[in-house]
Amino acid sequence: MTYQTIQFDLTDDIATLTLNRPEVMNALSRQMRLELRDALHRAETAARVIVLTGMGRAFCSGQDLADAADVSAIDLETVLRDEYEPLLLAIMNCPLPVIAAVNGTAAGAGANLALACDVVLACESASFIQAFTRIGLMPDAGGTYWLPRQVGHARAMGAMLFADKIPARQAKEWGMIWDCAPDEGFAAMVAARAAHLAKGPTVAFGAIKTALRHSADHDLRAQLALEAQLQGTCGKTQDFQEGVTAFLEKRPAQFRGQ
Repeated sequence: MTYQTIQFDLTDDIATLTLNRPEVMNALSRQMRLELRDALHRAETAARVIVLTGMGRAFCSGQDLADAADVSAIDLETVLRDEYEPLLLAIMNCPLPVIAAVNGTAAGAGANLALACDVVLACESASFIQAFTRIGLMPDAGGTYWLPRQVGHARAMGAMLFADKIPARQAKEWGMIWDCAPDEGFAAMVAARAAHLAKGPTVAFGAIKTALRHSADHDLRAQLALEAQLQGTCGKTQDFQEGVTAFLEKRPAQFRGQ
């Protein structure tokens, strides 16, 4: 697929997917959603970590309300089921770590696209806005799933009802995101975090994603069984052998992602 609304870069095992509609703050058009899904699947076999970011002053302003000539004709349920759900599940089920590098405003579905990623990093000038009630809608794109799990019921409810802007520092304090950095140091922080994961034990990272994805729905016995199964797989990798050897030899491990 030739991309018109995103950029795809593969360097040093890091696939960077950049939302590239800065003139509309990277609003999510149908074309962008399709291209992003394709790029995620492409990255799965070509990279060891994925970084999702935005071009210009915004990460993503949410659904492109100008994507249809008549807004009243949009079947939101169909759009969510057929376009957003496969995209969000592609992020969730991706075996690679997915970093959201939030370089500016993340609003509406754009905020929840970021929260769907495994790790969220933001520059200090970035903000997160559950903006849906401003246009008479409820949050979607997985927001009602991720946000209360990350910040708790009370904060999620307030953020969604009032549609207040949540600055990056506050988002970090709430546990909504992993880290934030001054704008001038943000690119370096993202590069360092991505490089760390790109050099790590890829199978183990995928197992962590699977285990955490199921933990909320499992009782202890089921989660222990899943841990044992996943750890059994990790224990058969070359990375495990290398990790143990490096530990005994008192040197950094050189993981190959296999």
